[in-house]
Amino acid sequence: MSSKLTRSNRAGWLFALPGFSLLFLFIIVPFFFAFWLSLTNQRLVSPNPTEFIGLKNYRDLLSVSIITLEPERTEAGEVVRDKDGEIEYPRVRTITRSDEFPQYRGMQEWFRWQSGDTAKVVIAADVVFMKALVNTLTFALFIVPIQGGGALLLALLINQKLRGINAYRTIYFMPVVISIVVISLLWRFIYSGNEGLLNNILSALTFGAFTPVDWLGNTETALGSIIAMSAWQAMGFHMVIWLAGLQSISPTLYEAASIEGASKWQTFRYVTWPGLRNTAVLVLIVITMQSFAVFAQVDVMTNGGPLDSTQTLVFQTVERGYGKQDISGGATISVILFLMVLMISAVQAFLTRERK
Repeated sequence: MSSKLTRSNRAGWLFALPGFSLLFLFIIVPFFFAFWLSLTNQRLVSPNPTEFIGLKNYRDLLSVSIITLEPERTEAGEVVRDKDGEIEYPRVRTITRSDEFPQYRGMQEWFRWQSGDTAKVVIAADVVFMKALVNTLTFALFIVPIQGGGALLLALLINQKLRGINAYRTIYFMPVVISIVVISLLWRFIYSGNEGLLNNILSALTFGAFTPVDWLGNTETALGSIIAMSAWQAMGFHMVIWLAGLQSISPTLYEAASIEGASKWQTFRYVTWPGLRNTAVLVLIVITMQSFAVFAQVDVMTNGGPLDSTQTLVFQTVERGYGKQDISGGATISVILFLMVLMISAVQAFLTRERK
């Protein structure tokens, strides 16, 4: 019996060996190679030899501080105000370029807020990276519920025995199989501020009262526009996963709920949703990982603009690694992104684990 079990385990490991080899070669090895590059000053093309610099790249990306600016005052001690009545403060560069504060040297203003007469200013060693980090987290925060919830709604709608339902399934899934570059170009025309389809539709619905908006050229709407397009584009893929989960639920459970007089909401809450638990975990983790890897939409639609309002971590990785030939900087962002996704996925797996 023991010999038979050993042979069975050996066969299992042999079948799994190709998969483990691919994971090792294309995930584990590149990660450690990227980690090593992040500890150096490696450039794509440079006459200077590569040097080991330790955690300097991480400090250059992640260093953030808060400084307090006191208002400028006249000789009489009165607060100086501009022509609009706003309090005037010293320029941040008087601190970040001063030899008196070497810990702030080279840092730039990220954002500020006012507390009484004083101003609290957040400065960062790399403001663009911080914007990319916040934009990526914002993208993931919105895309997960919108895309996951929308896909579930579509799956519930098409999980019916109706004539022609397969045609609707195909239509909903079509954006998934079309190239994301083509989709992004199409939506660039839809979002156009001049003769864009969206502006024309909104203008027609409001009988000309709507003022056209440059959706991708406005810092307040650019990221939201990309989120809306991305949620629509991949919704069909997750719809198929939800649909598979719905069809795995036993029909006898619905018959029992109907006999007990359960409403549609009660049936969904106590029968459908518990049966979709494992599917929900899968969809949640997949959408989260995909949302952190957003790149093509940003590259095609806005190129990170306007004013860095649509910068993302993956876009920054490519921009620095190949655009600026800063291989070590791109590798550092890759390592940070990998650790973030790993940590968030671990937290999601822990929170959604099956409890006895």
